[in-house]
Amino acid sequence: MVKVVYEVVPHDGGWAYRLGDVYSEAFPTHSEALEAARIVAAEQQVGGDSAEISWQDDKGKWHEEYAEGGDRPETEVVDGNWKTRSAEASPGA
Repeated sequence: MVKVVYEVVPHDGGWAYRLGDVYSEAFPTHSEALEAARIVAAEQQVGGDSAEISWQDDKGKWHEEYAEGGDRPETEVVDGNWKTRSAEASPGA
């Protein structure tokens, strides 16, 4: 099963969530970005109708493929701010 991990990180003078190298829009606060990431992750779990989809990869190339409506990935939200705070609090970090 595919696992999709959204990470909440500082971005563009605010906060965003990212998937790989792709960032969401910037949010003014960390909590707004975290909530948006949780919403997106939950929506990934909702099955839908099978459909032909198009998507753009990290190099800007567009792809067409058939998406099975019930084939949903596992999702996780990682709070990058929490990781930063944890590293700062750890001795020797």
